[in-house]
Amino acid sequence: MRRIEAELLARRPESHVEPSLERIRDLVDMLGNPQRAFPVVHVAGTNGKTSTARMIDELLRELNLRTGRFTSPHLQSVTERIVLDGEPVAAERFAATYAEVAPFLDLVDSKHDVALGYFEVLTALAYAIFADAPVDAAVVEVGMGGSWDATNVADGKVAVVMPISVDHADYLGDTVEVISEEKAGIIKPGSYAVLAAQDAAAAEVLLARSVEVGATVARQGVEFGVRRREMAVGGQMLDIQGLAGLYDDVFLPLHGEFQAHNAAAAVAAVEAFVGGGRDELDAEGVRAAFSRVTSPGRVEALRRGPVVLADAAHNPAGAAALAATLSEEFSATSLVAVVAVLGDKDAAGILAALEPVVAAVVVTENSSPRCLPVADLEAVAVDVFGEQRVSVATPLPEAIDTGLALAEREGAIGGHGVVVTGSVVTAGDARQAFLGDSG
Repeated sequence: MRRIEAELLARRPESHVEPSLERIRDLVDMLGNPQRAFPVVHVAGTNGKTSTARMIDELLRELNLRTGRFTSPHLQSVTERIVLDGEPVAAERFAATYAEVAPFLDLVDSKHDVALGYFEVLTALAYAIFADAPVDAAVVEVGMGGSWDATNVADGKVAVVMPISVDHADYLGDTVEVISEEKAGIIKPGSYAVLAAQDAAAAEVLLARSVEVGATVARQGVEFGVRRREMAVGGQMLDIQGLAGLYDDVFLPLHGEFQAHNAAAAVAAVEAFVGGGRDELDAEGVRAAFSRVTSPGRVEALRRGPVVLADAAHNPAGAAALAATLSEEFSATSLVAVVAVLGDKDAAGILAALEPVVAAVVVTENSSPRCLPVADLEAVAVDVFGEQRVSVATPLPEAIDTGLALAEREGAIGGHGVVVTGSVVTAGDARQAFLGDSG
């Protein structure tokens, strides 16, 4: 596996996109178009994709379907991205499939001015593994955008579009309208489009695309949604209105209102997938599936006393959702944010979203070579928090200790802790520090 990972990492990184489907189409053509061997639930959007994909996967498996799931990026191991029946693909299977695919990579590279990138090769590997399994259904998360994302060589039976905001502006554009046009590309002719709550400008673009291709549309807040939500120990209790049925008293062992909305989208997607939105799912099965849902790195408690939370928020919208969760569910806990962000992200926006709900911030660095230097992040943090509320510590484990010490000084009755955030890499590094390789 180390040799394979080195070969993959030697390719163009997924952060450097060369928008085109020509390379990946050539590769999957040579592999016999494995992406056509199974129906696909395709998930796009700015935030919430991975959690929603995991929920859809659990619901489909509760229906006794064999599933594949492809998500990105990973927190600790590349094998997390390709999941069969709820478990990351075995290293041996990953390696065997790579050995089968590898001879075609140079052939495709030789046909194009730009070689296949890391993400394109992983996408082909996922589709090949799913076809070989074989799976009854695949839940596929878009890497970036939609129309020209490598995953879009598959035609989703159901397209799920989670909330859209500005991210990856260099590639997708700097307005919601332009970004929505790109993400709408996963809505295919005759498919079912499940649309999470959207900004009005984004909704207009998505609905126009759906009409253009003759897709059936389901909108959160209209055809489906959350009817009731109450906090509970270890998560929340929900009543979810689906397309065909009402599912009450659903326990979701995840924190945050945003996860409740993700759950509603997941239910609608599965109803659309298995019955065209006309058939109600078994309510007990829905409850059982959601009771098993996990979402690593999403308001994840790595330790309880004092609390250490890890969250992969890497843009202002994600940080705002995290802040809302902290305000609602951890208001009695004195929290300090431990933050490391990548250099191409809106660090000021992320910090501004967190500022009202944390006592202080410790800026640090994560393990990515793309990490924003700590001195640069410190300057941004001082502008947002003021000098007295900003500390600097590296490496990340030391920063967490510093944050815990600062939080303890606040002496809140409800305890103290830290929230480690700013990047998927940062959340993954925190998981590595507390949970080890096994996650």
